[in-house]
Amino acid sequence: MHQPGNDHFPRPLPPSGRRVIGGVILAGGGSTRLGGGDKGLLLLGDRPILAHVIAQLRPGVDALALSANGPPERFAAFGLPVLSDGPFGAVGPLAGLLSGLEWGAGQGFEAIVTAAADTPAFPADLVPVLRAAAATRGRPVAIAGSPGPDGPRAHPTFGFWSVTLLPPLRGALAAGERRIGRFAEAMGQATAVFDEADAFFNINTPTDLARARARFGGEGG
Repeated sequence: MHQPGNDHFPRPLPPSGRRVIGGVILAGGGSTRLGGGDKGLLLLGDRPILAHVIAQLRPGVDALALSANGPPERFAAFGLPVLSDGPFGAVGPLAGLLSGLEWGAGQGFEAIVTAAADTPAFPADLVPVLRAAAATRGRPVAIAGSPGPDGPRAHPTFGFWSVTLLPPLRGALAAGERRIGRFAEAMGQATAVFDEADAFFNINTPTDLARARARFGGEGG
């Protein structure tokens, strides 16, 4: 185990005393098992899945952006900037993280917190808990975890990421890294384990969607 004073990971920026965290919703994944299109635009209750994610994440951050490829107009109703994956193309959430960190740095944020667009009911205290985990361990990244039968299950698309990670992230992508969890581990991640086993339940299949609609009140409300 790395001790905070002896590792060589990028250091998080010192706290400024201001709320300077951006939120980035990772919406680059397709929905082949749900008929194609954007999972985040499927209805859950009386609004799209993405609207639930925005409502959960918005209170803890200063600004929100959406990481997604393709025509940005399909997300116009949400009023968020849409960030494409940039020079590395659509290679998964790690490229979305790069675009998000570049956006966050351009906004003057110390860090961003990411969330997946297909997970509508993640913990409302995600942002402060992840930020505290990073600060306590002195790490530039903290990811969410939930209880599992063999120990905590990692959810690296839900993470706190210091903008100091930009240079190593660019290098990792250029070297062929494509797994966001592996990058987080390489950067010495802290992990914040939330108590609820299904806190990060995500919608991948028709069965998942039916379960979520039962929870949120059906397809149309």
